[in-house]
Amino acid sequence: MVCQTSLYPCSVNILGPNRHFATATKPAKKTKKGAKDKVQDEKKDDIEKIKSYSYMEGEPEDDVYLKRLYPRQIYDVEKAIPLLKKFQILDFTNPSQGVYLDLTLDIALGKKKKVEPFASVIRLPHPFSSEINKVAVFTGNAEEVKIAEENGSAFAGGTDLIQKILDDEIDVDFYVAVPEIMPELHPLKKKLKKRFPRLSQNSVGRDIPKMLELFQYGLEIKVDKERENFLKTKIATLDMSSDQIIANLQAVIDEVCKHRPLSLGPFVVRAFLRSSTSEGLLLKMDPFLPKEVKTEKEKKKR
Repeated sequence: MVCQTSLYPCSVNILGPNRHFATATKPAKKTKKGAKDKVQDEKKDDIEKIKSYSYMEGEPEDDVYLKRLYPRQIYDVEKAIPLLKKFQILDFTNPSQGVYLDLTLDIALGKKKKVEPFASVIRLPHPFSSEINKVAVFTGNAEEVKIAEENGSAFAGGTDLIQKILDDEIDVDFYVAVPEIMPELHPLKKKLKKRFPRLSQNSVGRDIPKMLELFQYGLEIKVDKERENFLKTKIATLDMSSDQIIANLQAVIDEVCKHRPLSLGPFVVRAFLRSSTSEGLLLKMDPFLPKEVKTEKEKKKR
């Protein structure tokens, strides 16, 4: 380029516009969310929405309402049972379906200890099953073997039964034993596990007819294998009367509460009553829980 006023070439400094920005960095790679992540995000959003709702005052006036707008109802058992019967009629389901009790337990014992998983067999005031459990009796006494057989035992005998059980030739619902033979039954501990006779479970004793009656016609209640603080059991059938269902419920609660000292507070912290095809109804449990009896000395201290 040549200047008009000079014969000599001149340089021209062409200034570009000022930059008001920095060099752009590479955008971060967007990770594609999988289907599971999207579902989890949606659930979180739903939970936050639900938390933001305020409960309505009072009880719903109609049968159709948004559950999240009302606090969960707690029912007296006298009201819960007729509701379950009403659900059955409305749903056209089996009138003799099972009635179940679901319990959440406080298994803490203090000092980092807890109630060990347990199982019990009880006789309900109003049995609902016609099935008879098979029971084997361990005794080395010939007269006691005869008594056991006369009272309906599936098998009765001494150490001669051990190998048959290990070989799966004998398999029954329950095993009971007299105290004298217990030292000889150690080879069966791993095989029988929780079914191994124990004094704490009333499966070791001298009264063979009484033990047979309990385990032949009794109901087994036990803590869930995966959730140690949860127990569910069938307690009746829906076609039984309300009084019969309540009596069976009370018997189960009484037995469960034996497995934790009353001084530590309520063992049962939540209970639901449901039928085979219905939703669970949250029960008011105070009337059914055992109360700690205070001695005269403890009363005077207060």
